[in-house]
Amino acid sequence: MLASHRLWFKTALIGLGSSWFASAAPASDAAQHLPRQSITSLSTAQIDAFTPYSYYASAGYCAASATQTWSCGTNCVATPQFKPVAVGGDGDKVQYWFVGYDPTLNTVVVSHQGTDPSEILPLIEDGDATLTNLDSSLFPGISSSIQAHKGFVGAQADTASSILAAVQQAMNTYGTNNVVTTGHSLGAAISLLDALYIPLHIPSANVKFVGYGLPRVGNQDFANYVDAQPISVTHINNKEDIVPILPGMFLGYHHPSGEVHIQDSGAWLACPGQDNPSDECIVGDVPNIFDGEVSDHDGPYNGVTMGC
Repeated sequence: MLASHRLWFKTALIGLGSSWFASAAPASDAAQHLPRQSITSLSTAQIDAFTPYSYYASAGYCAASATQTWSCGTNCVATPQFKPVAVGGDGDKVQYWFVGYDPTLNTVVVSHQGTDPSEILPLIEDGDATLTNLDSSLFPGISSSIQAHKGFVGAQADTASSILAAVQQAMNTYGTNNVVTTGHSLGAAISLLDALYIPLHIPSANVKFVGYGLPRVGNQDFANYVDAQPISVTHINNKEDIVPILPGMFLGYHHPSGEVHIQDSGAWLACPGQDNPSDECIVGDVPNIFDGEVSDHDGPYNGVTMGC
């Protein structure tokens, strides 16, 4: 991301502060006093295991023409084993996306483009913080109390049927039930919704979500629903990135469990629970946007900086 775009992005976020970016309210008193598991450090091997997903999330920013032939520069060179199945999006009205298969990991991979400040429509989606119900045709049987960010819900719906068909095709072609959904920023939000959507339509899918710089996607019931599903959820936050504290909890938004927070020292810490208030985790480390750094949003995540 160009420096001028970073400055423009931060100015836009601060300008919106009076409406919904103003602060990330602390967790409720009740939540703060619930017993939590200990914060633990990830080993080098555990950190390195995320690297392929980091490259796939980063490749989500690449044009569909590049991911279709897996000729997307550094991200593709780092994952030469990948076999594309389907691609789409225009990088503006619809985020770029791709689906394919990694034989080394024996998993189908779904990736979505994140927020690029040079494209205004994704920013409008990020700024539409209204909570809305999930579409019952996409999420059959889900409770009406479960709500998510209107912009994220719309972005996921734009590609849902294409993603589902590609995932089913990849599973059939390569004989695997493993599916990983990944992305950065807005792409992470869309991919988290995909991680809930896919097993509702393909019950045999063994779904894992790995997101980077994930904003809050839904309300407390949404976060609880994510935690209750038989899927693996990891959302990785880099240093003082401000995006993961948005939208604020005072608007009713909550993260699911599964946070990993990269420290200034480079250590990766697993932060148990939802919106862990410890200053070793993102909520405590970045209590409001003025304590955050937009420049931390793109990484690096163990050497991988998001973008194409």
